[in-house]
Amino acid sequence: MVSIPRLLIAGTHSGVGKTTVAVGLMAALLRRGLSVQPFKVGPDYIDPGFHQLATGRVSRNLDTWLLPGPVVNGLFQAAGAGAAVAIIEGVMGLFDGHSSTTDRGSTAEVAKLLRVPVVLVVDASRMARSAAAVVQGYRAFDPRVSIAGVIFNNVSERHARLLRAAVRRYTDCPVLGSLPRDSALALPERHLGLIPAQEQRRVADVQGRLADMVSRSIDLQRVMRIAEGAPPLVPARVPEPARVDRSQGVTIGVARDRAFHFYYQENLDLLRAAGAELVEWSPLNDRRLPEGLDALYLGGGFPEVFARELAHNEPLRRAIKRAVTAGLPTYAECGGLMYLAAHLIDAHGTRHAMAGVLPGAVRMTNRLQHFGYVTLKPRRDTILAKANDPIKGHEFHYSVWDHHVPAPQAAYVVARAGEDRRLEGFARANLLASYIHVHFLTNIRWASGFVTSAQRWNKRRAAELGVSV
Repeated sequence: MVSIPRLLIAGTHSGVGKTTVAVGLMAALLRRGLSVQPFKVGPDYIDPGFHQLATGRVSRNLDTWLLPGPVVNGLFQAAGAGAAVAIIEGVMGLFDGHSSTTDRGSTAEVAKLLRVPVVLVVDASRMARSAAAVVQGYRAFDPRVSIAGVIFNNVSERHARLLRAAVRRYTDCPVLGSLPRDSALALPERHLGLIPAQEQRRVADVQGRLADMVSRSIDLQRVMRIAEGAPPLVPARVPEPARVDRSQGVTIGVARDRAFHFYYQENLDLLRAAGAELVEWSPLNDRRLPEGLDALYLGGGFPEVFARELAHNEPLRRAIKRAVTAGLPTYAECGGLMYLAAHLIDAHGTRHAMAGVLPGAVRMTNRLQHFGYVTLKPRRDTILAKANDPIKGHEFHYSVWDHHVPAPQAAYVVARAGEDRRLEGFARANLLASYIHVHFLTNIRWASGFVTSAQRWNKRRAAELGVSV
């Protein structure tokens, strides 16, 4: 059996302060000398950035819609091994998920799967005795979810005393503490949620103040006793991809900076496990691509926020277009697709030159275009996968690509609940670009396929140079 002290920070609904409480707890426990492994329920890329800054460890996504339960369990055990405590931040409300009638993809499903005690965050700014009814209702809704304590947010000390008395009178749920309303602790937001930690200069100061506040206002010793009381888990493992020929090393260049940082850590891990070396490069700052690349991986992010700077880096834009035109295998997701277009039109209507690999312009809009989980089926062989070999992913974007992709060039057929099947993405011999963020652990053949495509390019380049590999 596997014993990992653990705790899950859930909310009654979105916006109650889960991230504030989770990051504050992580930072406060780290300050006490404890190693903290962070996790996030669902497909979120932004909250894990705050987790990593608070703990110094990569935060992992736990998603029971994308991944089977045993894989989620294996992922949790592999990442949590050796940590003094694992802190999991939930998504939306505790019982909200893919469906309104089941717990599929919800925080509650993860809580039951990992047998993890839950701390419920309640924004009690506009309630008193009613808070006891909320806590009691959440505890009774699904007895298989172990709600081990509650933290009240946005309350004064006097208000907190009233809430404690009400909860003590009507329930047996421990109140672990409360946090005040404090604008100095607020993290700014924009269209996709919180502004990423990578863009905020003041985030370290905010996390320091959060750690101070949590240390004063929350019973950390009791929090750790709850975490250490979590029951042992049956051992589980994460599947590994097929390794390509390790005698032929390949290098994949991963775009990473303030504009591009939306990656599942598992995607990067699987590419390494399949035999690739990953080298990071910056579309904002680098004037040329790293030497000797065998493939490019451009993840998502916020190119629209940095469109002026990206456009100004003309030498790199030209280098990317030359490389892709020459045949370098290139995979782009969401923000990566936006950057590869000819132009990006920002929210103010300003047109910025991009890499020009893809025709047409990407235009920002004032509403969400597509959002949710999807299953993809490639319409033909691509640099990542064979035709009809499905994978799961999600999408979340405010932009549209003005270019009409002819059906023969469309990469995928997209299946999503409540929606007619549609074509999505762009594929040609060496290029795959799409708005969809895929998770390689939902089909590990895709990771091996990408590395194999990089190998083919490596061999082709070696043959042109007259070098044997």
